[in-house]
Amino acid sequence: MIGYYIHHQGRGHLNRALAIAAELREPVVGLSSQPRPEGWRGDWLDLPRDDESIEPRDVDAQGRLHWVPLHDSGLRGRMAVLSQWIAETKPQLIVVDVSVEVALLARLFGVPVISVALPGIRADDAHQLGYDISAAIIAAWPKEAEGMISGLSAPARRRLHCVGAISRFGSRGDEGHPALGAEGQRRVLLLGGAGGSTLDASTISAARTSTPDWHWTVLGSRGGRWVDDPWPEICSADVVVTHAGQNALADVAAARRPAIVIPEARPHEEQVTTASVLAGSSRWPAIVRWDFPETGWQALLDEAAALDGDRWSTWNDGRGARTAAAVIDSELTLAVDSEVA
Repeated sequence: MIGYYIHHQGRGHLNRALAIAAELREPVVGLSSQPRPEGWRGDWLDLPRDDESIEPRDVDAQGRLHWVPLHDSGLRGRMAVLSQWIAETKPQLIVVDVSVEVALLARLFGVPVISVALPGIRADDAHQLGYDISAAIIAAWPKEAEGMISGLSAPARRRLHCVGAISRFGSRGDEGHPALGAEGQRRVLLLGGAGGSTLDASTISAARTSTPDWHWTVLGSRGGRWVDDPWPEICSADVVVTHAGQNALADVAAARRPAIVIPEARPHEEQVTTASVLAGSSRWPAIVRWDFPETGWQALLDEAAALDGDRWSTWNDGRGARTAAAVIDSELTLAVDSEVA
């Protein structure tokens, strides 16, 4: 049996887990504070939240961990539920996306851990510990994307598997050419995320007003709407304006759409690092801007629309989830063999 821990922040961890779990050959138990999602095929263990203290204290244990607030009843309950589940079900392997504390707990029970890596600067003590105790590390970006993560020890880097971007839409492919907006307008999709955005409705409105021959659709950002399945909107766009989150880029790349990428502030320079990799290579069809431009949108959209969206094929080849599952299956075989021995 495989346990799969899914962090509750945003939607990216959950979407990635859904894609990978669907490719695994063994039963998978979801471990999360998020509610069980539609389509999850295995069991689901509801975990107490660990971030609801009014005044959390010493949350990082003097810099050695990431989130262990003192005397927090939610944290205590979460670790108790996980510990009981591990002791009773005896999983052969636990995948962690993402939590150093959960990875450490599992390893202290003698359970092999596979950690999912995120982009950015990961040289702090907690990341070093989490990656160093992991039997394998899965990174949802291609091998060609040099510089997506820094701070790994040499042994941890040898256990790093760059499987390519993982989209919940897998290899569904392009669903047709972009549809024209009203009066023959080209279409631009502004794609926000569940992890927060600095954009406001007035900024977006100004960009829309300055490009009268473009039809704007806004999803996820302030002034936009939220949809559970943005795939039709992504596929119908001539250009996608997006943050640099892993799942948003994976979806845009799956649809082979040219992109304007504007990173949001995230811990450990996660999105800035991803955007820097994209900006440093002409391999992928993306234009990077470090802030939402106040002017010049007409020229910027025209420049992006001229890019060849098919060049995303090296970022997302449609096999990322399957490749990640193969890594997990391989480690599971080693774990089972070691139990037998």
